[in-house]
Amino acid sequence: MHYLNISFTHKNSTMEIREKLSYPDEDSQKGCLERLLSCESISEAILISTCNRIEVLCNCKDVPIATNHIFEMLSRRSGISIDELEGRADIFDDSSAIHHLFSVASSLDSMVLGETQIVGQLKDAFRFAYDNHFCGKKLARAMKSAFKTAAKVRNATDISAKPVSMASVAVNKLKSLVNDLSGKKALIIGVGEMSEITAKHLVSTGVNVTIMNRTLHKAEALAKECSAEVLPFSDLKSAINEYEILFSATSAYEPIITSDFIESKEFDRYWFDLALPRDISYDKGERIHLYVIDDLKLIVDENISARENAARAAHSIIGRGVVEFFEWLNTQDIELVIKEIYAKANKAASDEAGRAIKNGYIPKEYAEESQKMCEQALKRFLHEFTVNMRTSSEDTQAEMLRGAMNSIMKIRDEE
Repeated sequence: MHYLNISFTHKNSTMEIREKLSYPDEDSQKGCLERLLSCESISEAILISTCNRIEVLCNCKDVPIATNHIFEMLSRRSGISIDELEGRADIFDDSSAIHHLFSVASSLDSMVLGETQIVGQLKDAFRFAYDNHFCGKKLARAMKSAFKTAAKVRNATDISAKPVSMASVAVNKLKSLVNDLSGKKALIIGVGEMSEITAKHLVSTGVNVTIMNRTLHKAEALAKECSAEVLPFSDLKSAINEYEILFSATSAYEPIITSDFIESKEFDRYWFDLALPRDISYDKGERIHLYVIDDLKLIVDENISARENAARAAHSIIGRGVVEFFEWLNTQDIELVIKEIYAKANKAASDEAGRAIKNGYIPKEYAEESQKMCEQALKRFLHEFTVNMRTSSEDTQAEMLRGAMNSIMKIRDEE
C-alpha cells in the first residue's frame, strides 16, 4: 500500500482555480470522498479544502491508477483540463507524501509561515473523513503522527511567535494601539493577498469587517470567504469618515484617498496604507494615525529572519519525524506477521494434539496438557526467530522481510 498526496495551493494555483476546485460544504466533500473511494485502487481518503489549498490525501494500491482517477475527478469538478491540473499540481507519494503532510501540519507550507489555523483545518478534515468511514487506520496513523510532529515544532521553535507578512504586522501594530478590538468597525479596500490576510486576522479578533473594491463581485467573494460585509466602491468618500479602522491595499497608480475626502471626527482613526504606490495622500491631522509600508517593513524583516531560523529547526524535526513514522510503521506491520505466525502455530499444536488423542497415542484425560506442551514447544522454537524479526523491522530490510514472510506463510494482505 502507498501514501499519495495531490496538492493545489497558493504556491501553484491562482485563487480562481482554487475556487473551481474547492468543496465548500459537507455535502460536496462527502460526494468527493465517495467518488475517490469508487476507485478500486484507493482504500482510504481525506479531503482538505480551504481558501489556500485543495489537497487529496489517500492510501492506495497503485499510485498511477489512483493519480489518474483523482485528476479525472477534479477535471470534471472544475472544468479545467487534466493537462493543466497535472501541470500545476504538486504530487507526493510514500515518504514524500508523509513529509509534505508533516510540513503542512507544522505550517511550513502555509501562505503565512507559522500560522496555526491549518492544524485545526487538518483536524476537521481528518475527523470528517474518519467519522464518515472514508479513512481508517492507515491514514489515521499518518495524521496522528503529523499532529504530534507539529506539536514538537511549536514547542521547540518560535515559528508561530511573530507575524511575517506586512498585513499580519499591520494588524499586530493595530492591536498594540487599541486595547480591545472586539466590536470595532474596519474597512478594507482591495481584495489581494494582503487584504485577505488582514480580513481573516481582524474577523478572528472580533472586528466587524467591511470589504470594498472597484470590482464588486471580487469584494463579495472575499467577504463571503471571511464572513465580512461589502460596500460598493462608490461609497468610498463617506465610508472613510465612518470607520475607526482602515486598511488599503489596491493596485491603483495614484492615491484613492486624498485630503479633500477627509472630514473632522470626534474619534481617533487608525489607517494602514499597504499599497505601493501609496493609496493615501493627505496632510496629517484630524486625529488620524497613518502607517505606511516603510513604518512596518523593519518589523517584517526582523520577524522573517527569526522565522527562517525557526523554520530550519522545524525542518530537522520534521525530517526526524518522517523517519520515526516509517520505523514505527514497519514495527506495526511486522507485529501483524508475528501475530499470524503464532496463530498458525497454535492451530497446528491444537490439530496435532487432537490427532494424537484420536489415534490413541495420548489418553483423553491428558488432552489439555498435551496441547499446552505442543504450544510451549512451538513458542520456544519461535521465540528467537520473532525477536530477530522485531529487531530487523527497524532497519532498511524491513519491507523485504515482511514481504518474504507474507509469501512464505501465505498470509493475506490485511486490506
